[in-house]
Amino acid sequence: MGERKLAGRNAQDWQCAVYEALREAGITIVAYVPDGGHRRLIELCAADPAMRSVPLTTEAEGPCLLAGAWLGGRRGVLLMQSSGLGNCINNFGLIKAGQFPFLTLITVRGSWGEVNPWMLYMGRSTRPLLELADFHAYEVDAPEDAAPTVAAAAQMVFSCSSGAGVMFTQRLTGAKRFKA
Repeated sequence: MGERKLAGRNAQDWQCAVYEALREAGITIVAYVPDGGHRRLIELCAADPAMRSVPLTTEAEGPCLLAGAWLGGRRGVLLMQSSGLGNCINNFGLIKAGQFPFLTLITVRGSWGEVNPWMLYMGRSTRPLLELADFHAYEVDAPEDAAPTVAAAAQMVFSCSSGAGVMFTQRLTGAKRFKA
């Protein structure tokens, strides 16, 4: 897949800025299920010796891993696609009951330019599910808003022991194209 250009800049610039925001927030654990929308961010985090990247078999492992990281004195983030959010719902109870800080960055499918009908439901349900779990939900459509939104969410999460999901929309990540 070729790189898109956004306002004269490389489409990957926002992921580099998000990586820097995570570093500045003291994130040292990066849990993820492989996702094309997070590909560059995952690569950057995996290459950083100060960060431990942990591939998951399912998104449901993420909240538990991050709670354990917090108990061990580390800050973490869960990277996932909106289709994986439903896998986490039961474990959000652990986050709320234990008052653990929880930060997740979600690439949202099922909206602008979507071609896969299977993605529509979770795309529309991402914000309501985050809010139902009593997490703050922030939507990012523009590259210049990505890093500041992640930084603000991380500050709130780790200062107030709350939860937040930053949703990167398809206007930012680009709609996937499949060749027939």
